[in-house]
Amino acid sequence: MTCNQDEFLICTIASLLESSRHVAVGMASPVPGSAALLVREETKGQINALRLSMIGGDANNPFTDGGRELFDCSGQGRIDTFFLGGVQIDGQANINLVGTGQYPNMDRRFPGSFGSAYMYFVVPRVILFRPEHTRRVFVPEVDFISAPGTSGKGVYRPGGPYALVTELCLMMFDRRQKRFRLTSVHPGHSIEEVLDNTGFEFDIPEQVPETPGPSDNRLNMLRSKISPEIAKTYPEFVSRVFDTAD
Repeated sequence: MTCNQDEFLICTIASLLESSRHVAVGMASPVPGSAALLVREETKGQINALRLSMIGGDANNPFTDGGRELFDCSGQGRIDTFFLGGVQIDGQANINLVGTGQYPNMDRRFPGSFGSAYMYFVVPRVILFRPEHTRRVFVPEVDFISAPGTSGKGVYRPGGPYALVTELCLMMFDRRQKRFRLTSVHPGHSIEEVLDNTGFEFDIPEQVPETPGPSDNRLNMLRSKISPEIAKTYPEFVSRVFDTAD
């Protein structure tokens, strides 16, 4: 059974959530949200069943006071996985959500950081998700650090970057080395393509496998059970991704 790119990325992210206990998903995050819903469905009824807090919309959102409850829950250590992206991301996993160009007179401005820095510090596993994999996004050094990927000695920081998922590959982040490591390359792409489109250095093992695609069972579950659920929050996304699926 074939899948489209969004379905592939959803299932790739889902594979990173299989040991998570409580996943929180922020606004405008239909792909991570679908992945978390998928793992929640797969673990339903189990002792280690996934708990999900999806902030966008009312469906699957247990909070009633916006970000305040999310921040409290994260600070208490009750959320172990979260997602962040960025206009720019560099090799130390610093992210930029403010704008491009020299601050404060930037060429382009974006909505801003909101609680990204706080969540980056307190949530143990932060998965960076940025579908576009180009040198415009993955730069040698971000123009503005909205949230730092690493901290110096003496800084209490239980949270930080865990993985990076893009349209080309999956990378894991080594917090001790403060570097990304290429874990797998998605089907139809190559290591050379990843290198050509990445502005920072990263580690490459001798053998880099191809990112495994979703099983037929997982893909069927995604289309039959998860698409109606994520449609409650992101109807346009579902219309674009699943209504045209094979």
